[in-house]
Amino acid sequence: MQIRPILSTLRHHKLTAVLLGLQVAFTCAIVCNVAFMIANRVRQVTLPTGLAENTLSMVGVEGITKGENPQTRHAEDLAALRSVPGVQAVVAVDSLPLSRDESSYGTCNSLQSLNQAIAAHSMDGVAGCVDASVYSGSPGELATLGLKLAAGRDFQPGEYLPAKPGWMIAAVPSVIITRALAAQLYPGRSALGQSLYMGGSRPIRIVGVVDTLLRPRLRTPAVDQFSVMAPSLPGDNTVNYVMRSAPADRDRVLKAAVATLSRIDPDRLIPPKQTRTFAQLRRSYFERDTTMIGLLIASALGLLFVTALGIAGLANFWVQQRTRSIGIRRAIGATRGDILRYFQTENFLIVGAGIVLGAALALALNLMLMTHYELPRLPLWYLPIGAAVLWMVGQLAVLSPALRAARVPPVVATRSV
Repeated sequence: MQIRPILSTLRHHKLTAVLLGLQVAFTCAIVCNVAFMIANRVRQVTLPTGLAENTLSMVGVEGITKGENPQTRHAEDLAALRSVPGVQAVVAVDSLPLSRDESSYGTCNSLQSLNQAIAAHSMDGVAGCVDASVYSGSPGELATLGLKLAAGRDFQPGEYLPAKPGWMIAAVPSVIITRALAAQLYPGRSALGQSLYMGGSRPIRIVGVVDTLLRPRLRTPAVDQFSVMAPSLPGDNTVNYVMRSAPADRDRVLKAAVATLSRIDPDRLIPPKQTRTFAQLRRSYFERDTTMIGLLIASALGLLFVTALGIAGLANFWVQQRTRSIGIRRAIGATRGDILRYFQTENFLIVGAGIVLGAALALALNLMLMTHYELPRLPLWYLPIGAAVLWMVGQLAVLSPALRAARVPPVVATRSV
């Protein structure tokens, strides 16, 4: 198939060809960025928390009895929940990943760095210091939640301290941190046995490193794994009980747990919203993201559909306008395959020109989104994928009109206009 005759024909239809090319360009720019936004949202929604999510269910309780000893009440509740059929393990915790209930502390790898951060009234820009989320819970938290140690050990019974009013994280003797936090604070060396400074000048020993433990509230990918586990017993009447069971038993275990806790203390509050499986907690946290993913997918598909309609409509118009010239070409020996390839090649060139412009527009649009909406930089490999999709859409859209053109008989050439 020679390109020159096609280009010569397109010069006689400059306006329509340019308009179609611009439509393809804008579609390419928008679809590439929308696809990138969808990928980022999907990546965030599917972030691993580090927990054995499909085995966990939780009940949040709020005690209202004044003067009550929280640790005594928690111990009584935990003993009762362990007797619930199907419960494999249970633990009292202050917070969980994606729960939005976050306690965070400035965390430094040396006393010098901590003093610099205190003098600057900020952790930002101080080498060796970050802001980290802190989790506390009763013994067995690591195993109950399904967290995996990458190095070191779990807390020993003698390391647990009760949290009291005015309690500071600096009082605990040891902590377990995430692999991401260890790499940030101790690059190129093992974090085990190192001293950590959180909220005070007293060093805290790192006894373990877990693979993954997501924060209660996400921020940016670079810091979402900056988490610390402390051997601190929840010291408030408001607490979350997390139960581990077989996935099929979670709903039944939840109902039995609520009934058991209500029987022990009928006056306590058990909000229905705090009685849920971890899968429900995850869905609730990412509800807006999943809705946005659906809207972005619908908008991208809608834009591709409109572009395909434009391509098909223009191709149908050109077939109608060129019916006699097609018949002449058939009469002088052009086969149906030649006519089909002609229209497909013509469409390929128009769409290709639009894609070249669209690639530049895609990068410009991404730069604007980076500036105003903190979207990451668009990877360049999205552009050839977007080009391939648009070329495929263009070829499919022009196929029906091209087949209709290929069926034009040679006798049409003898008809008068």
